[in-house]
Amino acid sequence: MLILLPPSEGKTAPRTGRPVDPAALSQPALTPGRERALDALVALCAGPDRDRARKVLGLSPGQDEELDRNARLRTAPAQPAAKVYTGVLYDALGLGTLPGPARARARRSVLVCSGLWGVVRLDDRIPAYRCAVGANLPGAGGLAAYWRGLLDPVLTEAAGAGPVLDLRSSGYAAMWRPTGRLAERTVTVRVLHEQVVEGVPRRSVVSHFNKASKGRLVRDLLLAGAAPRSVGRLVEALRDLKYTVEEQPAVAGRPRQLDLVVTEL
Repeated sequence: MLILLPPSEGKTAPRTGRPVDPAALSQPALTPGRERALDALVALCAGPDRDRARKVLGLSPGQDEELDRNARLRTAPAQPAAKVYTGVLYDALGLGTLPGPARARARRSVLVCSGLWGVVRLDDRIPAYRCAVGANLPGAGGLAAYWRGLLDPVLTEAAGAGPVLDLRSSGYAAMWRPTGRLAERTVTVRVLHEQVVEGVPRRSVVSHFNKASKGRLVRDLLLAGAAPRSVGRLVEALRDLKYTVEEQPAVAGRPRQLDLVVTEL
């Protein structure tokens, strides 16, 4: 099973470690694309037009330290992505507290989508950076479109013959959309909060807390050693873990949607 995660907006900047080597990252077919995107981001943030750089990256004047950090990405310390990505989803996933076998499964099965790197595995060494997928980098263009063609053969190969658990947010989902039979083996998850209001059960889509729910879901699958070979087996594995999941009707050539129903946030 392949698990796709979004990156975190907040990142822990490594204090030690060799600088990133794009050629040493997993999925080496992406190296030329990574080098070009990295060059474009560094040039933008190291240049004299800070107003332009802020606008491209969606930053305020009070966040100029992010520009300075991006300008030094070629020489900044790097550490495994598992240590760099932080935030609600990654806190709930708790990679640092997984036992050895579960951590090894995470290294094999999880890919994190990134506006700068395309995708990285959790043990790929990267620096902290600021570059959301919505950015339109001079020299590269809109990053979702930039990565789309580059990622298709890479992620199709990474998916193999098993299911894909796609937990990316909408912006990162635009970087790669599976098609055909692979799409039918892909599962997206919508988190619904169910609560009783005046005796009537009501459901609502959650935003912030959906990240924590998805992080816990991945953690539980890794701890259980789940290795489903089909969408049906993935649904069974989640129900065995006491998750309430409801399958939406299948549509030929499109990913399957599961509703994850939670009563506590």
